[in-house]
Amino acid sequence: MLKSMTGFGRAAKEIDGYVISVELKSVNHRYFEFNCRLPRQYGFAEEKLKSYINSRVSRGKVDCYLGIEALNSDNAEVAVNHTLASAYLKALKEIGDTYSLKADYDAASIAKFPEVLVVKKAEEDEEKVWSYIKEVTDEAINKFVAMRETEGAKMKADVGSRAAYILDCVKFIEERSPQTVKEYNDKLVARVHEIIGDASLDESRIIQEVAIYADKVAVAEETVRLRSHIEQLATFLNSEEPIGRKMDFLVQEMNREANTIGSKASDVSIARKVVDIKAEIEKIREQIQNIE
Repeated sequence: MLKSMTGFGRAAKEIDGYVISVELKSVNHRYFEFNCRLPRQYGFAEEKLKSYINSRVSRGKVDCYLGIEALNSDNAEVAVNHTLASAYLKALKEIGDTYSLKADYDAASIAKFPEVLVVKKAEEDEEKVWSYIKEVTDEAINKFVAMRETEGAKMKADVGSRAAYILDCVKFIEERSPQTVKEYNDKLVARVHEIIGDASLDESRIIQEVAIYADKVAVAEETVRLRSHIEQLATFLNSEEPIGRKMDFLVQEMNREANTIGSKASDVSIARKVVDIKAEIEKIREQIQNIE
């Protein structure tokens, strides 16, 4: 199923004394890029999250936020960093003696200095904690992917309608192109008659000129290739695999064929259709920049 690279999903759950929340959001990116914010003590989960999310998401810049709160504080203790506390006391005494200031500090004020009090927790079973994180991540990523699929369905419909319009333009060009050769032949014959009057025409020369013109404006090869590219585009739109980068290349090829047709066009109505085709290709190109 076609997916957008823009998505959001969030889940939160209390499991075995842990309150865990996972939030995912993404924007388009050429490759898979992962950024994660999580509590320092649970840093072991970052690579696991990256690998797990990458198994469900192949492209996009994904930002992940992991929040964990342990409700059970029985195994937590607060230790005093005596070395640092002593250093702070010494520095405060030095300031007081130097500037004749009253030493009005107490234990509470010393404890407020950075890292004087250190919270220590008993070692946790990383695999057990990861299983809890993974459970919540599953819920968040399901919502995340569902949003990307919803956006992808809208993009598929838009790209499909534009491709259908391009095919209509190609059909017009294929029907109109042979008529331009006949019109050129008629104009050439009329012009020669205007110049030489009733004198006999050199039909071989006329045929040669018309043949040169027909070869110059022939776009059959280009329209056939353009039709082929659009058929391939339709196949990609129904693919179950990530196809954003392949579609990007295909649209470049479509634009190349349209440019060639435009350079050959000597008919105003064909030229206008080429402008329409290029406009639709550009809109398709903009859309697929956000397709996974």
